Amino acid sequence: MQDEPTPVELTKAVADFLRHDITPMISGHNAFKLRVAINMLDLVTRQLTQQQGSDAAESARLAQLLGMQGSLFDLNRELADRIGKGELDLTTPGLSEHLWQTTMDKLAVDQPNYAAYKRELGSKGG
Repeated sequence: MQDEPTPVELTKAVADFLRHDITPMISGHNAFKLRVAINMLDLVTRQLTQQQGSDAAESARLAQLLGMQGSLFDLNRELADRIGKGELDLTTPGLSEHLWQTTMDKLAVDQPNYAAYKRELGSKGG
């Protein structure tokens, strides 16, 4: 098994090559399509580096909140069911904090340049 380069290194290298070497040579609609491809590679890189940890943290918060174990999918389904039935709401200890942290973790991967996300990071000192 080959250890180097890692998937993160590969996707980052391709994105950097496209961004720095190819972008200056492309214009018009092809430049737009190239930016879309670069954004996709950047997203994959963030997913590979950040998502696993945030998924583990989300699972741990949900297990604590719901008092049960399960896959992230099953825990989220249970959370939605309990909210839908009125068993949990924003007055439930830990729920609003969990929802906020999950949102911030997902934005860190999916939309790290989103203005409201950046503003919130700045207001928290991070």
